[in-house]
Amino acid sequence: MIDDFLLRNPDGFALAMSDLEDLLIKTSRTFALSIPLLPEPTRREVTVAYLLFRIADTFEDSASWSQEKRIQALSVFSDLLSQQKPEATRRWAGKWAAEVPIDHAGYQELMTEVPYVLDAYFGLGDKARELVRSHTVRTAEGMATFVARTNANGELNLDHLQDLRDYCYIVAGIVGEMLTELFLLDRARLRPIASQLRQRSRLFGEALQLVNILKDSSFDLTEGRAYLPPGVSRAEVLTLARLDLRAASEYVLSLQDAGAENGLVAFNALPVLLAVATLEKVEIEGPGSKIGRPEVYQLVELMNYALDNGLPVISLDEKAGSGMP
Repeated sequence: MIDDFLLRNPDGFALAMSDLEDLLIKTSRTFALSIPLLPEPTRREVTVAYLLFRIADTFEDSASWSQEKRIQALSVFSDLLSQQKPEATRRWAGKWAAEVPIDHAGYQELMTEVPYVLDAYFGLGDKARELVRSHTVRTAEGMATFVARTNANGELNLDHLQDLRDYCYIVAGIVGEMLTELFLLDRARLRPIASQLRQRSRLFGEALQLVNILKDSSFDLTEGRAYLPPGVSRAEVLTLARLDLRAASEYVLSLQDAGAENGLVAFNALPVLLAVATLEKVEIEGPGSKIGRPEVYQLVELMNYALDNGLPVISLDEKAGSGMP
């Protein structure tokens, strides 16, 4: 399973099975490890969805680009998802590749490959494509509202805890909702737990986003992003993250108890396990702390052992929180 993938690719990179996976590897280390665990057709659907969300995220994150251009790009991108327009897509992709200020080689390449990604998107089944479209557009529109709040230097400041949660919902909670609906497509065995998954899907995304914000808070400040609101203590955000991780853990265990494919369970379990370990490290060592490769290997081995032996893949303990907020 994933441990074999890691062993073959000690630096998190590999020869891609397809151009989509090549882009995935170049734009995300974590998802490049977890998405290949998914069964088809969910694997392809989630790969395409991730790349679309990454495109939108690149526009939102380009703080040195003008506010007007960022909002326009998010709007145009949403429009391109509604109807296949090859010429317009190529024209806009060329413009974005030339103009969007990006210092990440993978994201830069993704901009040039927007036409290819959209071709793959339009090749998805009707139900999956509509799910991906509606959720991506909601995220792009929400991102535009936050970009509109940036100052002349492109800096975004969140005002209070609910403001932070609203932001997390736009950039991550909607992703959790979309993934849940993709998981439920054509999986009759998951219908009895559909409401449980939907209740926790937003919190799952919020959990992962909060952990990233706590981990990257010092770096984000240098980039003009102050996601931790003034007057809100880190301890309060840590507590919220733990509560959300509890909900995410319950989500994973619901999938496992319902008999979901091991790959689907592993895809969801891995980021939760990594987030719990990262949060513990950040709490002890402060922003910028990361878990090392040996720790990742150990978590993966424990996860695979649990899956292979029918054991709970995640333990609900005090560190993960005590219930849904």
